[in-house]
Amino acid sequence: MARPGARAHRQGVTPVSTSVNPPVGAPSAASAGAPPPGRGSVFERVAGFAHRHRWTAIGLWLLVLAGVQVLAGAVGDNYRDDHSIGGAESEQALELMREHGSAQAGDSVRIVLRDEAGLRESGSRPRVEAMLAEVAGLPNVAAVRSPYEDGPAVSPDGTTGYATVTLSVPSAEMPREDTERIARTAQSAAGDGLRVALGGDAARVLAEGEGGAAEGAGILAALVILVFMFGSVLAAGLPVIVAVFAVGSTLGVIVPASHAFTVASYTPYVMMLVGLGVGIDYALLVFARYRSELLEGADSGGAARRALDTAGRSVFFAGCVVIIALLGLMALGLGGLGGMALSVALTVLLTMLASLTLLPSLLALFGGRFERTLRARAARRAGRGRGASGDRWRRWGAAVQRRPVAALLVAVAALGALAVPALDLRLGFADAGNDPAGSTSREAYDLLAEGFGPGFNGPLVVVAHDGGGQAERAAREASGVLNGTPGVALATEPVPAGDGRVATVIVFPESAPQDVETSDLVHALRGEVLPRVAQDTGAVLLVGGATAAVVDFSDAVGERMPLFVAIVVGLSTLLLVAVFRSVLIPLKAAVLNLLSIGAALGAVTLVFQHGRLGVEPGPVEAFIPVMIFAIVFGLSMDYEVFLVSRMREEWDRTRDHGRAVREGLAHTGAIITAAAAIMIVVFGAFMLSDDRMLQQFGFGLAVAVLIDALVIRCLIVPAVLRLLGERSWWLPGPVGRVLPRAEAGRH
Repeated sequence: MARPGARAHRQGVTPVSTSVNPPVGAPSAASAGAPPPGRGSVFERVAGFAHRHRWTAIGLWLLVLAGVQVLAGAVGDNYRDDHSIGGAESEQALELMREHGSAQAGDSVRIVLRDEAGLRESGSRPRVEAMLAEVAGLPNVAAVRSPYEDGPAVSPDGTTGYATVTLSVPSAEMPREDTERIARTAQSAAGDGLRVALGGDAARVLAEGEGGAAEGAGILAALVILVFMFGSVLAAGLPVIVAVFAVGSTLGVIVPASHAFTVASYTPYVMMLVGLGVGIDYALLVFARYRSELLEGADSGGAARRALDTAGRSVFFAGCVVIIALLGLMALGLGGLGGMALSVALTVLLTMLASLTLLPSLLALFGGRFERTLRARAARRAGRGRGASGDRWRRWGAAVQRRPVAALLVAVAALGALAVPALDLRLGFADAGNDPAGSTSREAYDLLAEGFGPGFNGPLVVVAHDGGGQAERAAREASGVLNGTPGVALATEPVPAGDGRVATVIVFPESAPQDVETSDLVHALRGEVLPRVAQDTGAVLLVGGATAAVVDFSDAVGERMPLFVAIVVGLSTLLLVAVFRSVLIPLKAAVLNLLSIGAALGAVTLVFQHGRLGVEPGPVEAFIPVMIFAIVFGLSMDYEVFLVSRMREEWDRTRDHGRAVREGLAHTGAIITAAAAIMIVVFGAFMLSDDRMLQQFGFGLAVAVLIDALVIRCLIVPAVLRLLGERSWWLPGPVGRVLPRAEAGRH
């Protein structure tokens, strides 16, 4: 007959006892030896309090969730995107234009017109002029310039043109309903061969979906996995409830905070993406240990205390690594990226707290039902003589240990090959050319590119500044040089500002805004072409505009990435040295995490930059690599902590290194795989979003978790530890004496 604890092993959960398990329902060491309330570790005391005062804890979480949601609904959000990096040339150019009242400093949208019969000859002009007059009277419209009064605003073949609608507010602050009014009014002129579309940054919000489908699909898929794993809808629902409470509370906090701090508009979606994945993951690991303790014979309270003292302790340290990695983004100093990183770090913090406080309360509320159902199922399965699934992981670990070099070389070679495309990673931002087909902003982008050339959608603005009032002369000389520069399709005549101290030249590249040739042109103008003109004229010449700003942001990310990596890896490694009481294991973890992140970024490059799997090719969003690095580096440590902590327990007990590696994998392999599967479906569900940034983010995280759980933790880690042998647990004596003890919980 199989051991009664076999079910715990089959689910990848480790029984506490290392000898023969007691009969199901009998008191175990976990329950008999459990400390009374008020004693034991802080994690046990938290669990004991939450278990005894279940309604108080649940009520407090309900109060927090309801309170912050009411507050958020009352004040509304003030999300705003900020890609400033401090001191960039494009920002200096914009500041000069604003300071001297240049017309190029204002935000605008374009009403793009296309008539194959010719805009001037088709007879549509009266309708267009009437429409433009109506647009001029709409809210937040400062001025409208007709294509009929601006020669360059009509394409050489006469079929495409655009009207410039100057806004009285920045594009980021333009209310969606006001942009919709402009779009509806513009469309009123369409018909009889005339096509009309609205372009510009403010118009791109009309292409955004309402969201919700990705989150819902992710939660539903996670529930299916949890039901399959636990065999109970109620048990499966607990991790999801914990995640929803944590994410909902954090979102309610961020909404009012957006009035005081810069919080990017895409932050809530990233928070939901990470919060749902991490929240379900953390709660699952604690609940799985709780279930294991029940199978060992503990009562509900003892099982909850033991689960938090082991799995809860590991969740705490794993969460700390994620938070450290996210806060490391603050060192980059990249505008609104810091606000997003802080918001996601707060999400992880509340998720961790909910797993340590709300979950024990829910377990106390439903523990009796779990206990009866679980023990009855365990007794039935034991009576059928079914073996433990941990044996499969044990055999797998033994197979890897027999051929560690081969396993290591094959896995590293495969991940290295996948990481190679990341060397060609090109950063940027999605523009209207990446908006969904059929959206008005995408149609306007395509019409302008067809009528005026691909570079028309990403013009550069050259700003000439001369304190002696000679800015226009310098700009005119620059325009002549630029028109003879390779890669430049057209440089306009200079447009002076009101005080004559600043003049601007609009430069249209031959290549599209996202093409690498455009980035090369920006660098060439700044490094070679314009410095010669500046030397001849004595003026200051700066290259600005939206396209140049993207180049500046991307360059800043690349330059500051090494510092960010050093901070995150250094602090995380120091924490893990205290957790594992080892030097080599944290170093190994850092190197392997970098390998999995490189492979994930390589996959992102292949799919989104090179257009594999049918995705439209384009640059990778500039902040995606640093965000994926921060989150994946932290999440990878989750599995590292869970797996190696169990190995450390076996090592401390038996001093048999090979057995420690096999038993650690046997007792955690299934739970790591299930937790990773949930992460993958939650992150992967965001591929359903229309937003390219969310698609890249979700895909990158899903691939990274898949690689980490299946290749790194289940193949490379056992191989590396087999090769390191007992040196894996080496810690210099002097370091061990001064290092605080912070061991993660056992598994």
